[in-house]
Amino acid sequence: MTNPISRPLSGIRVIGLEQYMSGPYCTMLLADAGAEVIKIERPGSGDPRRAIPPFVEKNGVKKAGGYLSYNRNKKSLALNLRSKEGQAIVRQLVARADVVVENLRPGATENMGLTYEALKSLNPRLVYAMISGFGRLPGYQSDYSQRPAFDIVAEAMSGVMDLVGFADKPPTYTLYGMADVYSGMIAAYGVMQALFMRERTGAGQLVDVSMLDNVLALNERMVTLYAVTGKEPRRGELEHLWPRGAFKCRDGYVALNVPDDIIWQRLAATVGRPDLASDPRSATGTARAENAALLQPILEGWMADKTRAEVVDRLNAAGVPTGPVYSAGDVFADDHFRTRRMLVDVPDPEVGPTTFARTTPHLSAAPDIPTEPAPNLGQHTRSILTELLDYTDAKIDALVAAGVVAVS
Repeated sequence: MTNPISRPLSGIRVIGLEQYMSGPYCTMLLADAGAEVIKIERPGSGDPRRAIPPFVEKNGVKKAGGYLSYNRNKKSLALNLRSKEGQAIVRQLVARADVVVENLRPGATENMGLTYEALKSLNPRLVYAMISGFGRLPGYQSDYSQRPAFDIVAEAMSGVMDLVGFADKPPTYTLYGMADVYSGMIAAYGVMQALFMRERTGAGQLVDVSMLDNVLALNERMVTLYAVTGKEPRRGELEHLWPRGAFKCRDGYVALNVPDDIIWQRLAATVGRPDLASDPRSATGTARAENAALLQPILEGWMADKTRAEVVDRLNAAGVPTGPVYSAGDVFADDHFRTRRMLVDVPDPEVGPTTFARTTPHLSAAPDIPTEPAPNLGQHTRSILTELLDYTDAKIDALVAAGVVAVS
């Protein structure tokens, strides 16, 4: 595997006790930044996402798209963590690592003796990031801390689901895996902070990442509104600003947000209704919100004979930020994303190249992210044990025979 020496985390070694989405997304960010990531997987089946559709298939070989996406630029070590020998191997690797990222079910690392408290004596410089539904840092644990959680639980309990959708419909979820992906980002951010602190103090630390914490922090407007006014925002209803949402034109929808009266004046003039800027029914955000049913047909009437591109061009030229509502096909068709290199082609020797979203940000003094394919299960087991731990081939063969490790 090649990790350009000038990537920010070149030389940092990460052990991933990870599965599904949040942990793998975190270590993917670190790997894209140049870190060496050793992903620990269960022999035989590996990360459960290896078996979750959609699949890429070619010449009889089938691989899961989600696994390929979140595990590029990593090494796979197939290791039985339930065995004492497997746990001993993890401890040996941790002694030679900089970071551990884990998102196993609550209690799993305690049962295996692989908690931060158990490992820090082996490596005082270790940064240990644990991702869970409700947080597990001592002193910050609640009655929920031992509960398992998927992303939708965090969306529900943070108040986000209560705000998504329409007033006359049930609450709904946002993007699939949003809480997982965002928690992976926050975990990577926490790892960066801890590594920076280590440069100053020489010591590692525990990074506690809670999915519920993260999504509540995203929902800061709800928190602020309730703290300041005692009011709860209502799903599908805007009280103090309008327009905000999707508006229909000839070939689809455009997205509009008018946060103040100045932009409303520009919008009203552009659609040929400058009188709406002074009409008491539409002069203020609160008035517009109360009269949205009256005003929306006026805006969509102006858009009805225009394409998305025409509406976007006219409104942006007038100083009204507007964008088309894209489908997946629209995203792939728009050269902007290729120009920004946000759609990257990652090759795979068995199923060919697949296009994935690039992690951000872009750095002016570093080369672009590496694009090594996601590993096959146990692809690097032998090389990791040989090169990092000085195991002989005979010893590795014995571990394979005992079911402690697996090789591809």
